[in-house]
Order: sequence, then C-alpha cells, then structure tokens
Amino acid sequence: MPIFARPVRAVTSAIAVALTLAGLLGTNTIANAAPQATATAPAGVAAPWAVLANASTGKWLWSRATTAERPMGSITKVMTAYLVIEAGNLNQVITVPSGITSYDTTFDASTAGLVPGEKLTALQLLYAMMLPSGCDAAYTLATAYGPGRAKFIATMNATGKKLGLTRTHFADFSGLPVGGQYATYSTARDLIVLGRDAMKLALFRQIVATRTYSLASGSGHRAHYWVNKNTLLWNYKGAIGIKTGQTAAAGACLLFAARRGTETLIGVVLHSSSFSLTPAFSDATKLLNWGFSQ
Repeated sequence: MPIFARPVRAVTSAIAVALTLAGLLGTNTIANAAPQATATAPAGVAAPWAVLANASTGKWLWSRATTAERPMGSITKVMTAYLVIEAGNLNQVITVPSGITSYDTTFDASTAGLVPGEKLTALQLLYAMMLPSGCDAAYTLATAYGPGRAKFIATMNATGKKLGLTRTHFADFSGLPVGGQYATYSTARDLIVLGRDAMKLALFRQIVATRTYSLASGSGHRAHYWVNKNTLLWNYKGAIGIKTGQTAAAGACLLFAARRGTETLIGVVLHSSSFSLTPAFSDATKLLNWGFSQ
C-alpha cells in the first residue's frame, strides 16, 4: 500500500472525530490543529537521489530517495582522504607504483598525471587525488597506507561501519567499477554522514576548498598543476567543497558544501545526468539557493 494511502474506514473515522471536535470546540480550533504547510520544495532538481542538510546540526532541510543504494564514483575518495589524514605521517615520501598504469587504463580513469617511480609526499598526493580526482594518486595512497590495497579497502569498510554508514560498501579506493559497476555503492543519507565527518578535519576542508595546486619539479618528481573539478568553488558564492563523482552507472554526482554568514549547508546529488557534470552543479546551486533562502 502506498505510504500516503489510508483505508477508507480510517479516513471516515478521522473525519467523524474532527466534526465532533468542531462541534464541541469551534471551527477555529480544528483549523488551528491542522498540520502546518511545509516549506516550498526546491524547484528543478534533476537528481533522483539527493539530500540537503545543515552541516552543523545534521538536520535535513530537503531530501529525495535517501536510502537507495547507488554507485557514487569518485565521491568514494572522500573516505580515502579521510583515512589518510586520520592516519597522519603526511610528510612521508611515497613512490608511485607501476600498477597505476594498467589500473588507470583499464577504467579510463581520471588521473593527476603521475608517472610510476615519481616520489611525492602523502600530502601532495592528497591534493593530486582530491582536486583533479586522480585515481593514480588514490592507488598510490591506498598501497602505502593499507599497507596494500586490499587491507586499505577493508579499513574503508570497517571505518564506514564505525561512522554509521549503514548502506555503504567500498570495493575500490577511487570509486572505479572494480568488481562491477555497482560493487562500490552508498546512499544519499550515508554520503551526508561521511561528508560531515570529513569536513570536521581542518586539513580536509583546506584541500577540498583549494581551486588549484602547483607543484614545482623537484628531487624525485616532475612539475604538476592540478585544477579542482568542483567548479562551484569558482561559480557559487560561499562554496567550500567537497567532491565530484562520475562513472557510467553512477552518472554525474556531487557532494557539496557552502557557507554564508554563520550557516553552512551540505548536500549531495546522485545521477543528475548520465554524461556531463554540469547538471550536478546546477542541482547543487538550486538546492543551496533554496536552502539559504529558508
């Protein structure tokens, strides 16, 4: 039975009670007892799965199909970054493994342009992973911090349970379809939980709010220049992060946050489009504009 459907008998009984009360207490009392109208919902949001919430309190302002398990692409890297930052030792120098080549090629993955044998610090690799969504950087970090990629993925899932991600599973540290298009999945609800926890880390906030990062050539590595894929950082006043995501099954996804005055909002949209990320940015803009207007 649909959630809003009611048996005819129940409705009839409710009406009878209301009419009785009206006669006893007056029509104004019944009118005042009626449920208050809800705030107007944001218009034109294309994503079938979405949430907008107050980042400080966690209170939801608007939601749509929040518990459906969906692939989320590179939003997965939020968990990868979270684990690396929590583990620390970010000044350690890590050698980029040769395995990135086949990994990136197999999935036509987004990369930071790393080359096997390059040596970068863990902190530099975090920027390489989060700004251009470098799957090569995620592979490198997972290998180093597992230690080993399988152990790192196991830690991702264990940490997810501790954070309360009840309908999330990680099969890859980048969000690529390792094991199938739906092997790594989450829900709009879980991603808000993850995003709020990650944004409590000062370094994470710093990284995801960075528009560009320039790394001069040095001992052990080439020069690199990385641009953040989250164009809200340029195009939306108050945007402070956090991560794009996209695969064939996930479509265009975006976990986002913005601050205006003392209010910070966080939201997520999943599969705003099958192709371009532009509709995801558009959805986020509509949600944020609506949220800040309430």
